[in-house]
Amino acid sequence: MSSIYQINKGINKAIEFHGLKAQYIGYLAGGMVALLIAYAILYITGVNTFVCLFLIGGLGTALTMTVFRLSHKYGQYGLLKKNARRVLPGYLKFSSRKLFIHLKKGD
Repeated sequence: MSSIYQINKGINKAIEFHGLKAQYIGYLAGGMVALLIAYAILYITGVNTFVCLFLIGGLGTALTMTVFRLSHKYGQYGLLKKNARRVLPGYLKFSSRKLFIHLKKGD
């Protein structure tokens, strides 16, 4: 007897949309919403429609290319790891050995 339910074999895999993985989908969506708001503001302030379309179209193309490039370069978690590594200190400096003297072996 065959089951009427399909088995989802993509459990615990990252969401992927046209080559974009994980958080990059959100970055692209947020950027597009920001561009939509920027277009509305420019249009309401009286900027020529063709100038608005040209400007927003160019920025949209640049945004899309940048997000795709980041997605392919860093992968699913690479950009998060890069940003986390940036906040690590380059070295630790101690002015005394007091911290290390009282350490016990095996702790």
